[in-house]
Amino acid sequence: MNIHIAAQPLIALIAGILILIVPRLLNYVVAIYLIIVGLIGLLPLLR
Repeated sequence: MNIHIAAQPLIALIAGILILIVPRLLNYVVAIYLIIVGLIGLLPLLR
């Protein structure tokens, strides 16, 4: 039996739980997410 857990839903679940526990964490989670998505979007242009 092969169990496969996708990383993105797991990260979203952990982030959601942490935001419920520490609401101030939301600012950091959103900022880090936007920076990562921006860098991934710019990566093909930099090559």
